[in-house]
Amino acid sequence: MNNLAPSYLFPYMLLGSIAVVAAVVFGLHRALRLAGFPVQDRRRAFWTVSVLLLAWYFAALLLSWLGFYRGTPSGIPTIQYGLLIPIVAGVVLFWRWPLLKRIVELVPQRWIVSVQAFRVLGAIFLVLYAAGRMPGAFAWPAGVNDVIVGLFAPLVGIAYARGLRWSSVLLRAWNLFGIADLVVAASTGFLTSPSRLQILAFDKPNVLIGSFPLVMVPVFLLPLAVLLHLASLEKLRATESRSAHLNPVFAGGRG
Repeated sequence: MNNLAPSYLFPYMLLGSIAVVAAVVFGLHRALRLAGFPVQDRRRAFWTVSVLLLAWYFAALLLSWLGFYRGTPSGIPTIQYGLLIPIVAGVVLFWRWPLLKRIVELVPQRWIVSVQAFRVLGAIFLVLYAAGRMPGAFAWPAGVNDVIVGLFAPLVGIAYARGLRWSSVLLRAWNLFGIADLVVAASTGFLTSPSRLQILAFDKPNVLIGSFPLVMVPVFLLPLAVLLHLASLEKLRATESRSAHLNPVFAGGRG
């Protein structure tokens, strides 16, 4: 199997990841403006969160470019640090930083969900598999499930925003499926990549997933997707809790 990254992978990942960051920043700005935040508070919230997001993105980009996450058959894997640290940091910030919790409350649920249309970028795994550059043990579950989650994201967001019947159930199911997809993708990516812990795909090691630029998926896009899922589920829980408190018989409402 050819371990060199194909030429089309660089613009695909660079433009795709930049588009995701831009979508998150634009959505944040719009949500804060529509929420009627005082101008000074809105600017502080927008720039604080945007700077953190951009700092994370460029840190992930730099470490990826320097080969920090590249696996070797005899080495100890490092990619788990780029995957887990942002998730843990995001969860801690949410519970310890009132401003971030307030922002999640203000951003519409439909946007938190719909922005995950970027998951269709996972189709690149299937393209790489077809080209003989990625093992099927990783490419098939990660690629197919990512595309499914990405295609359904705007549909689930619209259904919830319109208050369609069973939309809350659909939203929760979509979030749980999306998280399960990411767990499977992370696990199969880890187990098929060259390291002392590799137990799958010895005939076609998953070299590209730990190499620049594709490694930006597990160290940036995947943790971002997990945090968006968690934010959506927390927002859904809070909305249902408020609705149940206001009307114990007809629990509903949209956040």
